[in-house]
Parts: sequence; C-alpha cells; structure tokens
Amino acid sequence: MSVISLALFTTTAQSNPPILVDRETGKYLGTLSNNHYDSDSVSNPYGQYGSKYSPDSISNPYGQYGSKYSPDSPNNPYATNPPVIISPDNSLYDPR
Repeated sequence: MSVISLALFTTTAQSNPPILVDRETGKYLGTLSNNHYDSDSVSNPYGQYGSKYSPDSISNPYGQYGSKYSPDSPNNPYATNPPVIISPDNSLYDPR
C-alpha cells in the first residue's frame, strides 16, 4: 500500500494522474489522485473506485481488489495479480 500512497502524493502537480489496471483482465480500477471529488479517484470515498462498499475499489476490505487475502489486491503482500500502475506517459509500474 505504500507504493499507492506515494503515487497519490506525487500526482498533485500532474494534469493526468496515473491509473490502476488489473494486469490480467485490463479492467480499469481508478485514478491515483488525491482529489476527493473526482469520480474516478481511489481517494473519493463515495466513488466507484474509492468507496469501501464498491466491488471495484481497492478500499473495500471484502472485495476482490481490496481484501488483504485476495490475489488481485494491492493490500495483500503475497498477491499474485496486484494491479499495475500506468503513468500518464504510459510507462508501467508492476509491483510484483
């Protein structure tokens, strides 16, 4: 989770924040932005990608992408398929 936190703090000066994507399916999982009003931001507690109730959110402790036991979650240190981070210049950060 520290990588995601770092990415959140470094996006304030960028116009387009990095995005999270499921590496196997290509499913979009939100932007790494600290904007609480952006509907796509993982920092928006009411948005699809930041809500602790949304199945697509890394903040949902019971969901596929938020559970500390899921192989698809960045919250699981042993995850085999954590999301990748794609920067605005399309460079890829793979936490595996």
